[in-house]
Amino acid sequence: MCTKILVIKLGYSETLDPEIGKVPSLGDVLRTTPILSALKERYPDSQITWLVSEHAEPLLYRNPYIDRLLIWDNFVPFQLMKEKFDVLINLEKIPGVCALTDMIDAWVKYGFRFETISGSYHAYEKGLDFISYIEGKHSGNDKRFWQQVLIEMLGVQWKGQEYVIGYVPNTEETFDVGLNFEVGAKWPVKGMPMAKWQQLEKLLVRHGYTVSWQEGRKNLFEYMNWINSCRLIISNDSLGMHLAFGFHKKVIGLFGPTDPSEVYFYTGGKLLRSSCRCSAMPCFDVRCRSGKECMAHFQTRNIAAAAAEILGAPLAHENTCYRIAN
Repeated sequence: MCTKILVIKLGYSETLDPEIGKVPSLGDVLRTTPILSALKERYPDSQITWLVSEHAEPLLYRNPYIDRLLIWDNFVPFQLMKEKFDVLINLEKIPGVCALTDMIDAWVKYGFRFETISGSYHAYEKGLDFISYIEGKHSGNDKRFWQQVLIEMLGVQWKGQEYVIGYVPNTEETFDVGLNFEVGAKWPVKGMPMAKWQQLEKLLVRHGYTVSWQEGRKNLFEYMNWINSCRLIISNDSLGMHLAFGFHKKVIGLFGPTDPSEVYFYTGGKLLRSSCRCSAMPCFDVRCRSGKECMAHFQTRNIAAAAAEILGAPLAHENTCYRIAN
């Protein structure tokens, strides 16, 4: 008998971080996709429905594991309250969404539920590990990978399950290095200053590498096309870094206020930490409180050296050209 599964992940709250915002965290949606292969392992004969925000829909476009993709609007919650499921997985901490999941008929529920006394969120029994992980992040008591916590919640062994992206880019590799310099409005301190990116570009070109600056920032399909056109993506801790993993690109991840030990580097590559001596790192703050601005402390020559070590010889180009930052 087919197992009906509902996954709720809109992106408005960070799954394993206390933060809840009004701007969708697209990277957070992509990072949850490894549960799809885990669900198929746990429930081989299953039909998966995923509820997502309109902004994040392209990340789940034509996903081979998703049988039905629902976009959040004013009417979908009423539909779900009348529909029956065998398994429900709620990865949103927004109280209203948690209240909705409590009203949906499902035999087994994972993730977050509504806390009636406080009017906030808590967790179902099969989700209490989320709470302990969130509480242990700042103390460093739980050093599992972010995706690992989700996979193990389902009772499936962590095997490095990959991101699952349905969209197939229409580009080929034409650039050696892509500079993924922007970060989302939700977490601006994760971005290395533009002057550093410009210095890095000059060093890479001097090494003979072709460089492309981040494209398609207002269209996710164009953005994925751009990422696929680069051999190596150098990125802040942002959506672009995770998309690069999803498309099996070589990656250099730049970390300051966030913890790189949470991130599983699927394609190898390198993670580089800021050389800032701030004792609070990683602070997970959305704005710097110490004034040290840790992302400004990267040595661009070290980033360029890491790129050369990963890439080896540049691609053969008749004319070396690169794109200038806007």
